[in-house]
Amino acid sequence: MLCHITAARRGPLIWIAPFLWTLALGLWGLSRQDSVWRDEAATWQVAGRPAGRIAEMLANVDAVHGLYYFLMHGLFEVFGASTTTLRLPSVLAVAAAASCVALIGRRLAGFWAGLGGGLALGLLPAVQFYLQEGRPYALVAAGAAVSTLLLVSLLDGGPGRRAWPRWTAYGITVLVCALLNWLSLLILPAHAVTLWWVRAGRGVWLRWAAYGAGAVAGALPLVLFSRTQSDQVSWIPPLTWHMLIGPGILLAVGALGAWADRPDRSRVSAAAVGLPLLAVPQLGLIGLSLVQPLFLDRYVLFGMVGLALLIGAALGAAVRACAPHFPRTSALLVPGVIGVAVLALLPVELGKRAPASRVDDVLAVAGEVARLKEDGDAVLFVPAARRDTALVSPGDFTGLDDIALARTPVASATLKGEESDPARIRAAMLTRRRVLLVTDSAKVAKAPSAERDKTKAAVLREHFTAVEDRQLRGRRVTVYERRS
Repeated sequence: MLCHITAARRGPLIWIAPFLWTLALGLWGLSRQDSVWRDEAATWQVAGRPAGRIAEMLANVDAVHGLYYFLMHGLFEVFGASTTTLRLPSVLAVAAAASCVALIGRRLAGFWAGLGGGLALGLLPAVQFYLQEGRPYALVAAGAAVSTLLLVSLLDGGPGRRAWPRWTAYGITVLVCALLNWLSLLILPAHAVTLWWVRAGRGVWLRWAAYGAGAVAGALPLVLFSRTQSDQVSWIPPLTWHMLIGPGILLAVGALGAWADRPDRSRVSAAAVGLPLLAVPQLGLIGLSLVQPLFLDRYVLFGMVGLALLIGAALGAAVRACAPHFPRTSALLVPGVIGVAVLALLPVELGKRAPASRVDDVLAVAGEVARLKEDGDAVLFVPAARRDTALVSPGDFTGLDDIALARTPVASATLKGEESDPARIRAAMLTRRRVLLVTDSAKVAKAPSAERDKTKAAVLREHFTAVEDRQLRGRRVTVYERRS
């Protein structure tokens, strides 16, 4: 029967099919209609700086993403700045993670469990979002999948005489993930739960502790230094009960998959690996958020590797249950379920690939600026972070005078530059006939909080009249003319 064919006879299909499937999902609509939102704009503008300037900026801001910025800088140097270069690393990373899920699933629960889990990963809504995102979270998920595969190979196959290369690779992978985002260190307690679940021997515990401690020690300087830049996450809201609904649903789905796997503590099972990988990072982040608000799903995106593994285990159990009674039909179960899932999730899939899936689009409003500007016009940004529009599309702002800017982002080693004091901004504005204001659209805009921004708004209100206004994809550009 097809469902009883050994994994060896399946050949490389087990990892190639999920890789190509996820790659296709990622390449579908990769440019998102030529849109780039504010988080990706940060990657874009930093990656375009010289390496030395990136290092200077990391001393002031965003040190937690330093390794990722240098990686993207290298890719931009080789392939040029584009939405493809920006997002393709994430696509390839999730595709690699899907292959790892498939290999883990096959090893622990059979061919169909591996194939189902590998195909399911790229369809998960959270993964769909970050599959095409110019940020490091997909890369962390790939690293988590690789480290988990290495751990499973050490547990399921026995340590053997050549275990140290895999342990070394495990430690290096965990360290690299931590340097991409140090909250990925939550994978270590998840793996600890797996070791406890399967009653790992003392030797395995000691090796895991040694290599895990090495990874923590290597990441510790970054952890401590990035804590001095904690103002960057001060915008994250405190944890509330309704924020726990999503994690609760994920854990419930994962628990069902674990139950279907019929786990026991006599073997390394998909449940023993997948459930801790899903649950521990979620619960750990919730615990950390009780001390300091940090609860964002992207920080534990790598937990979706565990969920995909559990979904695969459930599909594998379903195939085994069907095989004795419907041998031919059972071989179609996993492809059929994946096909139904694609159709059921089609609105999600289309939505994630639309510019509206993100809070804004810096490229669209840049095009409007290029259309509306005239020679001699000034430009202002409220808040100053909206200067990212000009940093990503400098050609569209050619000829405009950024009258509030005192030092450029590169010169000031910051993301948004340093602006003049309110009095200087006021004086500069009063010398201009026309001013273009780039800000957030009315739906998402917040009242100005910085004194500089309050001054900009007050001068425009008192001395200028809005003559044109365009709102597009979360951003807004308004043309003001000086009243006579």
